[in-house]
Amino acid sequence: MGISGRGLVVALPYLWLVLFFVVPFVIVLKISFSDVDLAIPPYKPLIDWVGQNALAIRINFNNYAFLFTDSLYINAFLNSIKVAFISTLLCLLIGYPIAYGMARLPRQWQPVAMMLVIVPFWTSFLIRIYAWINILQHDGLLNQILLALHLVSVPVVWLSTDSAMYLGIVYSYLPFMVLPLFATLEKLDHSLLEAAADLGSPPWRAFIDVTLPLSMPGVIAGSMLVFIPAIGEFVIPTLLGGPDNLMIGRVLWDEFFGNRDWPVASAVAIVFLVLLVGPIALYQHYSSKQLES
Repeated sequence: MGISGRGLVVALPYLWLVLFFVVPFVIVLKISFSDVDLAIPPYKPLIDWVGQNALAIRINFNNYAFLFTDSLYINAFLNSIKVAFISTLLCLLIGYPIAYGMARLPRQWQPVAMMLVIVPFWTSFLIRIYAWINILQHDGLLNQILLALHLVSVPVVWLSTDSAMYLGIVYSYLPFMVLPLFATLEKLDHSLLEAAADLGSPPWRAFIDVTLPLSMPGVIAGSMLVFIPAIGEFVIPTLLGGPDNLMIGRVLWDEFFGNRDWPVASAVAIVFLVLLVGPIALYQHYSSKQLES
């Protein structure tokens, strides 16, 4: 009996998941248990023939032990979590008022506001980051404006700082915070706020007691959409951040392409993925909850 159309529709996402997640994950996991070698590819096989009739399995756990004994990798993981957390918090503080204002607009203006949020995605990500380099550099637009307004006497160093890195991350990922929040706040029943006002609650108390709790699925979903990619960000810290800013994405790049130590780099990638399992599961939970509502 052939596969029905419904079965094919259900099977396609699982096939996509197997081909582009499970298979690469198994390959990276295999490499993480191997030994580095001066060859192409630069690692030894896990299973090899010994003699003519015997197979030898060589599993190396030292790559994982090395990650937890070398302060470089520990500091990279901790710094990546810190940068992602601060960036997510900044996106939430900026994105919540934007989403709230969009939700309170007349319905005919909401698509326009949403389009304005999505407009940056119409241009290349790299072009937008390089534009910020031109704005923040020593003789860039920002310093020219500050000097013209006599707010500073000498150009300020903006580029290659933590502030520039956070600015780039918040600018790039802010729409991922605004859109889930807007989707939640737009469905909010305004009669609940009217009932709270009738019971004597001032606007700020109604916001804390009614709006904020009901918008938590959007807050969690938006936070995870920002936190998960920000923790592995490579381009923005490299182009806008300082040379001493250690992120796990930069460590992976150096291990793969600089040191050509694929086993250690694969172990870093596996540990990094395990760390993200919790936030990804949390995002899936609140996304499904938001769809149900």
